[in-house]
Amino acid sequence: MTKISLGFSLEPISVPVDKILPSRRTPTGVTTSRKYLQIRTSIQEIGLIEPLSVGPADAKTDQLILLDGHIRLIALQELGHLEVPCLIATDDESYTYNSRINRLSTIQEHHMIRRAIERGVTPERLAKALSVDPRTIERKAALLEGICPEAAELLKDHQFPTDLSRVLRKMKPTRQLECVELMISANTITINYAEALLVATPLSMLVEGKKPKKLSGLTTEQIAKMEREMSNLQERYKMVEQTYGQDVLNLVLAKGYLAKLLENPAIKRFLQQRQPEFLAEFEAIVQTVSLDQ
Repeated sequence: MTKISLGFSLEPISVPVDKILPSRRTPTGVTTSRKYLQIRTSIQEIGLIEPLSVGPADAKTDQLILLDGHIRLIALQELGHLEVPCLIATDDESYTYNSRINRLSTIQEHHMIRRAIERGVTPERLAKALSVDPRTIERKAALLEGICPEAAELLKDHQFPTDLSRVLRKMKPTRQLECVELMISANTITINYAEALLVATPLSMLVEGKKPKKLSGLTTEQIAKMEREMSNLQERYKMVEQTYGQDVLNLVLAKGYLAKLLENPAIKRFLQQRQPEFLAEFEAIVQTVSLDQ
């Protein structure tokens, strides 16, 4: 079996701060930014969580080029640290693994907070380190309470408001899953959308005693209509999801066939003279890139 070489050492080593050479200039005003202050406070309160990433030491100067962690290095220097943990790059790369990682998802952040609390870090200390209200930490720590595992699995790679869980908890697991699928499909994972789905949820699919407040300006008949339309929308969505692959295949085949057909001058001339509306439709299909067009 082929072995895959790692781009970085598995274990960090301690490196003197004066041996680390930044690979880029620090932007002006970075030390007064909110991001910098959060990183500095976090290091001061609970220590450095992620080691710096550096290249191998230069044979002549013995210095190591900093690949990732410039802001962390400035904060560490300001706090008086003489040595810092670093991961050494084993490949000569112009980028680091960190540049290929997206921002933490909401659920990943929840797991990190839970892990820190389980290790003895208090919510108050975490709140101070992240420069947020302690109640925010408590809400993030309780993010998945009352959320069915299937819905949580769908949301694991997305960012969404913490209060979204408050809305989903009022629904039964089956309805939670349906609403999450709709929000992800619409690429709109927001509180307003979730609350609209909640109002349109039948009482039979709500947790007992969690009946939502009526939206101002809506009558009982209008809410009932919303419930019916939302149910129809979900059915249509499921039907489209089931046939989407076949529809795309049919489009590709039809597009290829019509493109070959219109390359024949005699056929194209005949359509221009006898069936110009058909020609216009055929040309539109040939130029179609996706089913959304």
